[in-house]
Amino acid sequence: MDAQGRGQAEDIDPADQWVLNPDTGDYELRLPSSAPQSPVPGPRRATPAPSPEVPAPRRRRATPEEPPPGRRDRRRPTKKAKKKSRGKKILLWTGGTMAFVILAAGTAGYLYLQHLNDNIESLPDDGASTGGFRKDEAINILLIGTDKRTGSGNDGYGDKGSAGHADTTILLHVSKDRSNATALSIPRDLIVDVPDCPTTQEDGSTKVIPGSSSVRFNASLGQSGRTPSCTMRTVTELTGVKPDNFMVADFNAVKTLTSAVGGVEVCLAKDINDPDSHLNLSAGKHTVEGEEALAFVRTRHSVGFGGDLSRIEIQQQFLGSLMRKLKSNDTLTSPTKMVKLAEAGTEALTVDAKLKDIGKLKDLGLELGKLDTKNLTFATVPVIDNPAEPKPVTVVLKEGPAQQVFDMIKNDVSFTEVKKKEKEKKKKEDAAVAARLEGAKSDPSEVRVRILNGGASSGSAGRELTYLQNEAGVTKSENAGNAPADLAKTTLEYAPDQADQARALAEILGLSGAAMKPGESVTNSQGLPTMTLTLGKDFKGAGVKLDATSAEAPKDLQKSTADKVECAK
Repeated sequence: MDAQGRGQAEDIDPADQWVLNPDTGDYELRLPSSAPQSPVPGPRRATPAPSPEVPAPRRRRATPEEPPPGRRDRRRPTKKAKKKSRGKKILLWTGGTMAFVILAAGTAGYLYLQHLNDNIESLPDDGASTGGFRKDEAINILLIGTDKRTGSGNDGYGDKGSAGHADTTILLHVSKDRSNATALSIPRDLIVDVPDCPTTQEDGSTKVIPGSSSVRFNASLGQSGRTPSCTMRTVTELTGVKPDNFMVADFNAVKTLTSAVGGVEVCLAKDINDPDSHLNLSAGKHTVEGEEALAFVRTRHSVGFGGDLSRIEIQQQFLGSLMRKLKSNDTLTSPTKMVKLAEAGTEALTVDAKLKDIGKLKDLGLELGKLDTKNLTFATVPVIDNPAEPKPVTVVLKEGPAQQVFDMIKNDVSFTEVKKKEKEKKKKEDAAVAARLEGAKSDPSEVRVRILNGGASSGSAGRELTYLQNEAGVTKSENAGNAPADLAKTTLEYAPDQADQARALAEILGLSGAAMKPGESVTNSQGLPTMTLTLGKDFKGAGVKLDATSAEAPKDLQKSTADKVECAK
């Protein structure tokens, strides 16, 4: 999308358009009218900029310098009026600042609501969302970056003729208490099933676009006329998390937003000269904006293993740096930057129809603005090379860790050490129950357990046995068949002298103290004393932590936090 062609005067600094209102003593923003927008986003072409509206000069009063009694010279507000006006403006600029990348610009929007509303393009969610975020609940926003070559100067990027696939996709989860957030990157080359997608057409009719099995994730957008609502459905089927809203940005979003804040700082561990992305930077720290910023987030052949997963890491570094810049005083106290951010953000985005309102974007921004950067975690869906390909070019889910990550998001569990959540957790769990997890733990090789299927899917006991023996080191385990009755929750029964073994197995499985049931000793098929693990209906799969509220992130999960500067390797 061409962020330059929005009917705005390009030769006027927005900060210079604040004009003193002599009747109120406050400053007001006077802008030219905005060009009408198409309800369906397409290439945004540059249009001639209209002439700015210049207020007519005020005639000087032919009176002595001192105004008549009882009347105040409104052309010269008192110091008190000026102070009030400045304080009011700062409140507007800072109060609406967002905490995350492309959302950040929208919150400054209530400076001039209707003008920015005209900037925003939208598409239907086709019933794929929850109906929109709510202030008193956890928030899940799907952020999509497309590879469509719209906009001036973008011919050298992306795939020629691309309809705009889901090139960069992030599921942003913000906790209910706003103490933490997770930005989960979904690799574009991940093999997924795209479901059937009811999609609103330009004439208002609905067409069901048939789904596809075992295709790249990025085909969920653009392919066969799929819209962002189809990407939403694909994410829901993949993760079990239903997004509240979506936001789509193209290449120009990176260029215009980084220029609006005066550039963001990035770091390279080595020299990079990538002819594909056009990035040419030496090792060390640099401030990039515009074309150079886009080249930075597009590079992949010169970092890491040279693939999409390496590019995701460099993009996460960039987003963390941009977030820090957006929350800095340098940005928050600059009227020029805040106005430019509002313009750039609303011009660069396409949102779902339920967000096509600057007031809602502002509310969303205020919720996100409560975040501390140290508690925003960037993570990537755990994947492995596709075993079906002799020379892998795609990836598939690493089932156990991936499901664990999805469950943590669904259960609103932080990926960072947030003291507030830890205190709440301790209050909820009874001290006697929690004590079952405290104490010495046996080595996994000393743990003896029999596994029963008590409501999990068919074959679960066998798969869990394979995991425990081959990956967890619990070699003294056996499959004992089906339990006498189904259970809602997985349980571990053990005798008092098996407490050390029980704690060790609970740690491996991610069991809470409530799932541990002290009892009498039983014997296994060899007549030896053993514990009993009964897989309930809550069992999600072999190797998946059973209690997401007490689980930690997978040990090999690629993640970082937004408050740290990391150099791309």
